[in-house]
Amino acid sequence: MYFKTGHERAFGTFPLKDQQIEDALESALDVGYRAIDTAQMYANEKNIGNVLSQCGLARSELFITSKVPTSEFSESAFIPSVEKSLSELKISTLDVLLVHWPPGDDDVRPSLDWLQQAKQQGLAKHIGISNYNTKQMRIAKEHCSEELVVNQVEFHPLLNQQTLQKTAIETGIPLASYCSVARGKVFEYALFNDIAQTHEVTAAQVVLRWIIQQGVSINPMSTKRANQAANFDVLSFELSADEMQQISALTNTGYRIVNDTLVPFAPTWDK
Repeated sequence: MYFKTGHERAFGTFPLKDQQIEDALESALDVGYRAIDTAQMYANEKNIGNVLSQCGLARSELFITSKVPTSEFSESAFIPSVEKSLSELKISTLDVLLVHWPPGDDDVRPSLDWLQQAKQQGLAKHIGISNYNTKQMRIAKEHCSEELVVNQVEFHPLLNQQTLQKTAIETGIPLASYCSVARGKVFEYALFNDIAQTHEVTAAQVVLRWIIQQGVSINPMSTKRANQAANFDVLSFELSADEMQQISALTNTGYRIVNDTLVPFAPTWDK
């Protein structure tokens, strides 16, 4: 979905709030970002709305994603929470609305019904999921009459997500990456600097390019303009098959950031 619309590079906004997100987003828009990724849990939608309403860009130029947390998973709360997001973002429709998490390993279908209702009511042009494992992806595919355009998951070179990638192909639900540079852990590996020197780019650009070349979209966050620009400029070079293979070998490291210690309500992850 994101690739089809030319929005394979979104600007991530977690954990920025208040003036920090407003300054960072103004810079990111100036760099060239038009896709913005936020969530109700980030508590920054109002600040993002302030920037979007004053940036001078037409709504049609922007591609805005937000997410509903499990705390709003009820018949009475789900739709009002989306309406609140729209009000704070100062827009009438989201480009993509996601359920931020599944309800642990419990039944995902009720929340998917409310998600589909949001689209049917015109609150979102597209809908998707986040942090779903393979079992939940298959249930979602079978259950939903509306197309699911993405599953946003932890995805970086230090975590093997091949099982999830195969399920993405099987179900037709593409993956999007968060924690794309493993919160800086990737920079402990010399391989990325070595490849970066070959292409005259940064190590972070190599990581992001590796993700994109697998058909997975990215949403990196930075408050620094130079890093924002570098993260955005990842389509001007291409990694060779050998370089891709070298990087992919690191996925066996098995470094997962979002584990059940950090997020106790996370589903059972695929091995």
